[in-house]
Amino acid sequence: MAGIGVRLNHFFQKRSITASLAGVAYGSCLTVAPMVLVIGVLLLLEWILGFDTLDYYTRELFSCTVLYIFIFSLLTASPFNSLLSKYMQDAIFEERYQDILPCYYLGLLLNILLSCLLGIPFCLWEHFVGNVPVAYVFVSFCGYISLVLVFYSQLYLSICKDYGRISLFFLTGLAVTFLLTLILRFWVRWEVTESMLMGFTVGFFLTAVLEYGSVRRYFVGNSNRFRPVFRYFWRYWHLVAINFCYTLGLYIHNFVFWTTDIRMVVVKSFVCAQPYDMASCLAMFTNISATVIFIARVEMFFHDRYKAYSEAVIGGRLSDIQTSKREMFREIANQLMDLARIQFIISVVVYLLFVVLLPRFGFAGLVMRIYPCLAAGYFILFQMYAEILFLYYFRDMWGAVLTAAGFCLITFLGSVVAAGLPDVWYGAGVVAGSFAGWTAGYFRLRWVERHMDVQTFCRGRLLERNGGKRPPDQVYSQSSGAELQPARK
Repeated sequence: MAGIGVRLNHFFQKRSITASLAGVAYGSCLTVAPMVLVIGVLLLLEWILGFDTLDYYTRELFSCTVLYIFIFSLLTASPFNSLLSKYMQDAIFEERYQDILPCYYLGLLLNILLSCLLGIPFCLWEHFVGNVPVAYVFVSFCGYISLVLVFYSQLYLSICKDYGRISLFFLTGLAVTFLLTLILRFWVRWEVTESMLMGFTVGFFLTAVLEYGSVRRYFVGNSNRFRPVFRYFWRYWHLVAINFCYTLGLYIHNFVFWTTDIRMVVVKSFVCAQPYDMASCLAMFTNISATVIFIARVEMFFHDRYKAYSEAVIGGRLSDIQTSKREMFREIANQLMDLARIQFIISVVVYLLFVVLLPRFGFAGLVMRIYPCLAAGYFILFQMYAEILFLYYFRDMWGAVLTAAGFCLITFLGSVVAAGLPDVWYGAGVVAGSFAGWTAGYFRLRWVERHMDVQTFCRGRLLERNGGKRPPDQVYSQSSGAELQPARK
């Protein structure tokens, strides 16, 4: 999210409370607002349509359907996003804009194939074993694929720094969802859950179509060169592993508790653990502001230090290189500490609000007993992800792989152990996994600092050997103030 920081500078550089609040609000609108909008529209429709008056079976079938659509659309998109993002950034750096559409189409095909590979067998099982009507299953599958397309196209618009358009497309799609659901329910007289499911499916599909049209506005030429994209899969397989392990680690603790005594099985197909899943959602929203804070501060402070070090290596003296390196890593330490301090204050405030207010809305009992430990785990988790992004800057792919894989593995093993503990410790697996990943990332950054000269002057390359025809092999920052403009025919 490179370009957000340029706009956030206009807010934060004023150094006033009002400007800071405006900056946080702006960053939130462009990053986490789409998902918040989806949840808000879902809750609003449930209130208007009297969702809580439906029978237990109908409510749980719809809730599990929506849960699975979101979780598995994110999981199936995760293996490819980082790698395709790097290919696109390199193509933009080289001004090979005609090579971006082949990357887009190939990634789209891979995402759909993987999604269908997981989704079609489950839908067949849901219909033939769970006896769910074929129309309900088909609409659910269409909603799942539509959301996969939304998340995938959103990646390209994010690289183009068109965050405002992403939020606008989500808002448009959700407005159609809201209106269509009301029409189907009160005019066509469909059932409540069928109306909501069809409304969200159409809304997601419309959002995906709008995003696709916007991508085509930016990139008109098509070189039909697919082979370079396949070479990136071989060359940068680490990115596939890192993103997949991190995304899997976000949900693997939920999967563990889906096998325990608190699980619930719906129509012999859907498995969930409602108290734990709800506590996980609350814990994530308690700490999700760390994303906005990190984007703002890295763009405002660290990028300049990184750029100064790169320029010193190219044309500076030895003393300049050493000084800029020390300042760069000192800035990393400062940003990690500032992120922890600021997010800690925000998390404590949100935690207290949740503890006081949520029981009045029915969130009590087991959910609120699980929530505190999970909130602590997600706090560490977002700090760990910041370290992974810093490792990207220095092309330490193995360090990032170890961090993400360690986080995923320890979270899984810790959750297996925590499932046998009292319910207040159910989130201990997330705490252990996040802390293990954070520790691995921290010591790997220290290792990078000690071996920075070797990486830069012996193994790394800031200048290309073949006359500069291709971009540097080193992972460099693609951040800049300029925004990619739509192509004109």
